[in-house]
Amino acid sequence: MCFFCTIHFITFSLMKIIIINGPNLNLLGKREPEVYGSKTFDSYFAELQSKFSELQLEYYQSNIEGELIDKIQEVGFSYDGVILNAAAYTHTSVGLGDVVKAINTPVVEVHISNTHKREDFRHISYISSGAKGVILGFGLKSYELAVRSFL
Repeated sequence: MCFFCTIHFITFSLMKIIIINGPNLNLLGKREPEVYGSKTFDSYFAELQSKFSELQLEYYQSNIEGELIDKIQEVGFSYDGVILNAAAYTHTSVGLGDVVKAINTPVVEVHISNTHKREDFRHISYISSGAKGVILGFGLKSYELAVRSFL
């Protein structure tokens, strides 16, 4: 590849960040609006993509623990960042904690609610020890703060 072509590629390649959401987050906008708000994640994600048009933002959601692990393994050596809201699996999944530690891509753990103001079992995270950082309690804005942490 010629020198100019290399510079051109580097200059115009977009930073790739993926948001990975765990169980029941597909119900945002319907599920406990007093805790999670009334906006769907799809509509919020469109706003986020518009706000950060200089990035390649992707979104993945699954209610199945193994599928979340598979997706993190898939992107964990080639993306620039992972924003992970493992939802209830945060507090139960050693496997998700292990995969976050196993990959090269930095991970920011995100929660919409302040988990420390909720039930005691939500005060424990198997993700945090492998994460670049943790953002919680700012509603959907937590995702925006996580994106900014990669810039």
